[in-house]
Amino acid sequence: MPVITPAQWDEFTYQHPKIHLLQTRAWGDLKTAFGWRVVRVGAEEYGVQILIRRIFPGISMAYIPKGPIGQQWETLSPEIDALCKRQGLAFIKIEPDQWEADNQPIILPNGFICSIHSIQPPRTTIVNLQGDEKTIMGGMKQKTRYNINLALKKGVVVHATSDVKLFHSLMEITGERDQFGVHNLNYYQTAYDLFHPCGGCELLLAQYEDEPLAALMAFAQGNRAWYLYGGSSNLHRDRMPNYLLQWEAMRWARAVGCNEYDLWGIPDVNEEALEKNFLAREDGLWSVYRFKRGFGGEVRRSVGPWDKIYNPVLYRLYQLWLRARKVEA
Repeated sequence: MPVITPAQWDEFTYQHPKIHLLQTRAWGDLKTAFGWRVVRVGAEEYGVQILIRRIFPGISMAYIPKGPIGQQWETLSPEIDALCKRQGLAFIKIEPDQWEADNQPIILPNGFICSIHSIQPPRTTIVNLQGDEKTIMGGMKQKTRYNINLALKKGVVVHATSDVKLFHSLMEITGERDQFGVHNLNYYQTAYDLFHPCGGCELLLAQYEDEPLAALMAFAQGNRAWYLYGGSSNLHRDRMPNYLLQWEAMRWARAVGCNEYDLWGIPDVNEEALEKNFLAREDGLWSVYRFKRGFGGEVRRSVGPWDKIYNPVLYRLYQLWLRARKVEA
């Protein structure tokens, strides 16, 4: 199975419109601009986009986000193994595009082990966008519907914008307030420039009397949409701009043909623990979950991650490095 060019990958993925956002050429190009190398392997019915990166001197890894396409491991595996060995990689990590609740068997070749480290958030909540707007609203919590209407009554307006610099400034405010990392301006600008021209991304801004209050960047691929990045100012938070902003993002997703909206990342615990703790917990993604919970999505968890080790010594160093980072955090 050959390594293929970006143009060939475009042709291949055109035949598979339901692939995950993270397997698109544009996502690979985004990661290439920020330290990853991309290799794409494909045939008529199956393929995979592989990201490769040096973790620290002497240790490099491969990563398959939300792939492969076609699930043909018995065919893909030898080519992937040969590629990783040629590159001298310590291991490869895979996070398949499949939910635990799908009740489909996960078939991986021998040698993969459950990993202690995921790159993408394993658990999320997905809003069903099928039906009319009244039906979608009806699936939300009463307080969330109230806050959407309150934002409208209090003069909040949401519109599309191309002002990525403004968006980044709101992200920085949010990162400082809520203590999470934020990409640099160039990252968000590159993402917008890669996805927006083909209709795969929209940047939405919520304002009150020309004052920017909140913004988000949503993405679409096939029949799915994702809320990946969002930030807000410290002003007029009582006007609930984030609620209206998410609602308008869902309306945009419906307009471009999506029937589900992935809110992308909640605490990785079961639903019983989520419901028991969401009012009391403030750490990690708990405050985010309180907000996302109100939109009435279905909680889902992806399968994986799994690692396949090519150099046990280097992989052990990688695990020690992960544990050290967790302690420092």
